[in-house]
Amino acid sequence: MKLRWVGWIGAVLAVGLAFFLLGFRWREGPQKVQGDDLRKLQLIIELVERFYYRPITQEELVRKAIDGLFAKLDPHSFYIPREIQQQEEAEMSGGFEGIGIEFQIIDDTIQVVAPIRGGPSELLGIQSGDRIVEIDGRNVAGKGITNQEVIRLLRGRKGTKVRVKIYRPGEEGLLEFEITRDKIPLHAVPFAGKIGEVGYIRLTRFSETSHEEFRKAVLDLKRQGVRGIILDLRGNPGGYLHIAQRIADEFLPEGRKIVYTQGRVPESNSTYIATSYYNSYEKGPLIIMISPYSASASEIIAGATQDWDRALIVGQRSFGKGVVQTQRYLPDSSAVRITFSRYFTPSGRCIQKPFENVSNEVYEREIRERFERGELMDEDKITLPESLKYVTASGRVVYGGGGIIPDVFLPLDTTDRISPCARSAQSKNIYLLTAQAYIQNNPQLRNRYQSAEEFAQNFRVDKELWGLFERKAKERGLNCTYTADSVRRDVEWYLRAFVGRLLLGEEARIRVEMERDAELRKTLRLMPLAEELEQTGRIDKNRYKALLSE
Repeated sequence: MKLRWVGWIGAVLAVGLAFFLLGFRWREGPQKVQGDDLRKLQLIIELVERFYYRPITQEELVRKAIDGLFAKLDPHSFYIPREIQQQEEAEMSGGFEGIGIEFQIIDDTIQVVAPIRGGPSELLGIQSGDRIVEIDGRNVAGKGITNQEVIRLLRGRKGTKVRVKIYRPGEEGLLEFEITRDKIPLHAVPFAGKIGEVGYIRLTRFSETSHEEFRKAVLDLKRQGVRGIILDLRGNPGGYLHIAQRIADEFLPEGRKIVYTQGRVPESNSTYIATSYYNSYEKGPLIIMISPYSASASEIIAGATQDWDRALIVGQRSFGKGVVQTQRYLPDSSAVRITFSRYFTPSGRCIQKPFENVSNEVYEREIRERFERGELMDEDKITLPESLKYVTASGRVVYGGGGIIPDVFLPLDTTDRISPCARSAQSKNIYLLTAQAYIQNNPQLRNRYQSAEEFAQNFRVDKELWGLFERKAKERGLNCTYTADSVRRDVEWYLRAFVGRLLLGEEARIRVEMERDAELRKTLRLMPLAEELEQTGRIDKNRYKALLSE
């Protein structure tokens, strides 16, 4: 189970441990607090422990004092209990077993930040924004549940089961799921392949293995001969600073500035310059896709390549995290993460959205407010202060403050919604059960398709597969009518994706899912514009409007 302890961000943002840029780490303890201030704190703890109306331990009081201290600093500084720290380190360097979600606790409610792609929760249809209100019959909403308790309840050995009830905004009643714990895949590049003549790489995290996976993907695509490359950073919450630096270095020639940091202490001031060592794609058309969920390390890469006119940035405005955290370990192996410095793109932009003198609650609502004011549908509703105007290497205007503004804005696609009936079948695990039964009945399928691409292009739902689905749906007590054309289209799409995943892995599933990715389809049309940008450093707005209207 992939569990994140991040209490500072709103319900709609898919972020977790990877969100924080860990450019600097020390193991020595903090400096001692001296004099009357330390004695005052000790006395308060002693008095509360002695006179509070209910029994309360010193350990509990110290934890509350620590949490209170960080709550008054900024949204990105916080304390990490030992259990959470150990879990996060395992996730960033290896793997683990569980239900496969990123979560945060908001108002004493477990909020799903994001299901992990390929994990059991994602396969069942658990979504970002879902709120877990019951675990194995225990009410966990509004009960002051801690991160450690969530981990204890949801982690477990592969093959064991846990039942959860979920509140999903817009749905009537609670959704019930029985989740079978499994090994959680932690690949940073779940997909890399050709779409027509274009190479496409989806990068989901900046962990220790991300650069190695990314570089291998680029070199493989170059050997296949691609017209250009699309790097998809939509929903990528960030991660290690040095990994972002290396990946950006693959795109930029030696001597180009990638990012620089500035803080109060000397150790916080650094400049990262491209080298000749990482050079897998310094030439060739490049498009980078971003979204409001793209943050931190994702924004470093987007900002550097945009400032040097190296990549065409496509999508919606990114999150806007332009600060770096340092991590220090405490004697009991817990840790603190402290905002250490700000980072700047090569043109001098800091893209951190405002948080000073802003409450954490207001800060957390900012992404949701973008949705509410229509920014994700209309680029004219993005506020661009003149005081934060900068220019790229060729003189194009870009902006700081509050994220990376894309070169080509793509409105959020809302036209291809999945029908409630089709979603309900996913929540009941019917697609996975149907696909398993179908493959068991047809073992020859394993040798029929030579590649994930061939499967996505040629596999269609036949009478047997549809019959199996109807039987499983009936067994699970679904009351939906699946005969309507739109509903049947959705169900068949899910069935193809699940059969593909079981036969050929995540690539087959992702290739089927791409068929309904309107943003990706539009981005593929923009490769001529990326070619033009590489050659001239300029972007013709009329040109990209024409390309998108084709």
